[in-house]
Amino acid sequence: MRILLTSDVYKPTTNGVVTSLVNLQEGLTQLGHEVRILTLSESHTTYYKDGVWYLGSLNLSTIYPGTRVRGALARGSLKDLIAWKPDVVHSQSEFSTFILAKRIAHAVGAPLVHTYHTLYEDYTTYFSPNKRMGQIMAQLFSMHVLAKTDAVIAPTSKIERLLLSYGVEKLIKVIPSGIDLSKFAPTSVEDDATSRLREQLGIPKDTQVIVYVGRLAKEKNIDELISNFSTIANNNRMLLLVGDGPERPMLEEQVRTLGLGKHVIFAGMQKQEDIPSFYRLGTVFCSASTSETQGLTYVEALASGVPVLCRKDDCLDDLVRNGVNGWQYRTQTEYQQYLERLLADQELQQRLSVEALSSSTRYDRMVFAQSVAAVYEALVNGRANVSRISA
Repeated sequence: MRILLTSDVYKPTTNGVVTSLVNLQEGLTQLGHEVRILTLSESHTTYYKDGVWYLGSLNLSTIYPGTRVRGALARGSLKDLIAWKPDVVHSQSEFSTFILAKRIAHAVGAPLVHTYHTLYEDYTTYFSPNKRMGQIMAQLFSMHVLAKTDAVIAPTSKIERLLLSYGVEKLIKVIPSGIDLSKFAPTSVEDDATSRLREQLGIPKDTQVIVYVGRLAKEKNIDELISNFSTIANNNRMLLLVGDGPERPMLEEQVRTLGLGKHVIFAGMQKQEDIPSFYRLGTVFCSASTSETQGLTYVEALASGVPVLCRKDDCLDDLVRNGVNGWQYRTQTEYQQYLERLLADQELQQRLSVEALSSSTRYDRMVFAQSVAAVYEALVNGRANVSRISA
């Protein structure tokens, strides 16, 4: 099949949407499909390179950090993509490129599939006067967008339940996003890249590292992560925050106020290929976020053999199992109890690490790509039993 994937964000940006998109692209290509990408460029310039159309865009970071919108008319790119005649158009974003995905799918008579990546209710504080109004806006917006699709992919059952509560009547398939597990597989001894990274960051060999990977944004609840860490910090423990975002100055001030300067490292934004080494430094992966639609960083941590300690979230119930590959906590007291237990017991660390690796296998990118391709094929073939596709 010829498959067009559309997204407002793409490499070199690093986030969950891009990770999911790239792994789907690579998995579908490995299955023998022809895949092309339509996305926004990081400038006003529109160009084509290596199977990717980049549309000139404008910076709208004043609305939400990192946001861009299409600035070009894109007539030439639309003409080229329509002439290519994709069999399926699969959108990953609800804004600029979704409009074009809809036009292209209509022009060529292809089904339009959409993956619902973002819990907009958790982002409405950026533009809504109150939470209830934000929820209503998120519901109306989501229903408006999804009404124009032929099928919706939800990364977790939590998202499926949310969309059903909104009143979405389109076919919804729950398909967890996948990753390239081989990139994160741990080694029996610390590899050279991880050793160099440990030295660069100034982390002593025997130090226990609590690692977080992701955006430093309000919805990620990093201030709680730092506050929780302050209750268990000592000279043999470090909190490593990998990523960047609008909350970093406030978080750095919080660290100074709590006197944690020697125990917290802000590593900043990193290249995607370097991320596995950061996970391998971790004794445990921690997150206090409740805005995840799936939490691919949790999967990456597990695939690295790193147990996960995270705030309770319905979307993680099938991923993080208490006492098996980590824990989900509800209170600061539970956080302390679980973490102290883990850090004090090397045998427990090893057992959880083995289970972490085992539990990550069902998130392999080829399983992901095969499940998504099955949805495509059913839609293209017009099968009446499309709703029975297993994912």
